[in-house]
Amino acid sequence: MLTAEQLLAAQKANVETLFGLTNKAFEGVEKLVELNLQVAKTSLGEVAETATAALTVKDAQELLALQAALLQPAAEKAAAYSRHVYEIAASTNAEVTKIAESQLAEVQKRFVATADTALKNAPAGTESAVSLVKSAMAAANNAYESVQKAAKQATDVAEANFQAMTTTAVKASQAASTKAKRAA
Repeated sequence: MLTAEQLLAAQKANVETLFGLTNKAFEGVEKLVELNLQVAKTSLGEVAETATAALTVKDAQELLALQAALLQPAAEKAAAYSRHVYEIAASTNAEVTKIAESQLAEVQKRFVATADTALKNAPAGTESAVSLVKSAMAAANNAYESVQKAAKQATDVAEANFQAMTTTAVKASQAASTKAKRAA
């Protein structure tokens, strides 16, 4: 049976975990805001340069050359921005997951200790029930580990697909830019 002190300690740990998770989430949001401010500031400067360059164009061929010159860097910048956003999200998710797994491990450890104590003090003749409870606990642990492994594999596949998609988009933009330059 849990004492009042144990319940209070568990509640305190839960509150600390909640604040820890909230801080990690805010850190991720802060990083996204910083990235977006940096992108906005850089974009404003680039728009000014592009507008100035467009105003000095003398004919359609020069305009096409200017557009071709801007196409590839824009795609690469978009890909870089996407990578940064993904890295921030993945990093924040990893930190939150680490905290959650640590908490879950602690809760699981306490539950197993409580269950072991209860099972040791079980009345005679309940051996089959005790065995059933132990078996259910082992099955739950195995299921949790399987879900964790599957989630990790899915995350790895998603990251690989994201990287491949970004690389393909940049290569396509490079090819389009090369064609546009040749046409100009």
